[in-house]
Amino acid sequence: MSKQVKIGIDLGGTRIKIGLVDKKGKVFLRREVDTPSSSSRSVIIDTIVKNLEATIKDAGLKKKDVACIGIGVPGPVDSRRGIVHYFPNIKGWNNVPLKAILERRLRIRVSLDNDVNAMALAEYTFGAGKGARNLVCLTLGTGVGGGIIINGKVYRGSTMLAGEIGHIPLNEKGPRCNCRGIACLERYIGNRYILKRARKSFGRNITLESLSGLARKGNKRAEAIWLDVAKKLSVALTAVINLLNPDMIIIGGGVSKAGDLILRPLRKELKVRPMKGQALHVKIARAKLGGDAGIIGASLLA
Repeated sequence: MSKQVKIGIDLGGTRIKIGLVDKKGKVFLRREVDTPSSSSRSVIIDTIVKNLEATIKDAGLKKKDVACIGIGVPGPVDSRRGIVHYFPNIKGWNNVPLKAILERRLRIRVSLDNDVNAMALAEYTFGAGKGARNLVCLTLGTGVGGGIIINGKVYRGSTMLAGEIGHIPLNEKGPRCNCRGIACLERYIGNRYILKRARKSFGRNITLESLSGLARKGNKRAEAIWLDVAKKLSVALTAVINLLNPDMIIIGGGVSKAGDLILRPLRKELKVRPMKGQALHVKIARAKLGGDAGIIGASLLA
């Protein structure tokens, strides 16, 4: 068999997803395992290698049949050199040459990038952003990640670290963020902060799903929380829209499952907050590829 097969790996803080992806962006064989995040770095790498080799075997292939492997990872990376700078939610990953390690062990070409860059590339190529030339992709979850496509290519910046929309400051003063910044967007609309506010409002533990359900039933406290999320997001996105003038903003991640509770007021705000020309042009859309976006995007990195 000629080397036509591409494999995408989505390394997350809780799950590792591996998939064989065809030319049309379809994942036709997948494997998913828990990320051993409490274990050493070497155990995580061993887990990736073991399950990757098992996936190739399950497909009836040999390593020589695989054209390349792409891997999206949950943290800042130097994609040119294939080095992980660090992972915010997995300890022990400081300046790790993951590309070189995997290539040495697998004898297959490897490409590495941040997971939201991979997601942006997938949505641009096969998902909600198909047909756009310039777009910004966000994931709303524990943190707020961003990926930027300019003229059809991922924009990574001078040191490969562009796209940190979650760390746009909303105020001059405010709560300290894990990034050492002050009043970052992520510090207000990361899921743990939404849930903290919901617990304070309702006097009990509550899930994001329950909070959405209450809002859809007309609960004013729940509605107010989601409206505040949308407004704070609109402030940061106004800066992004005015600066980059994108065709589209694509929003994914667990928090985005609130759907129109966020998107309806967000669209309303983004009609009036940005400069008129940019506001009239940009479209706001939900991501289409769901849990496969990371795998598909990773396969496209090479």
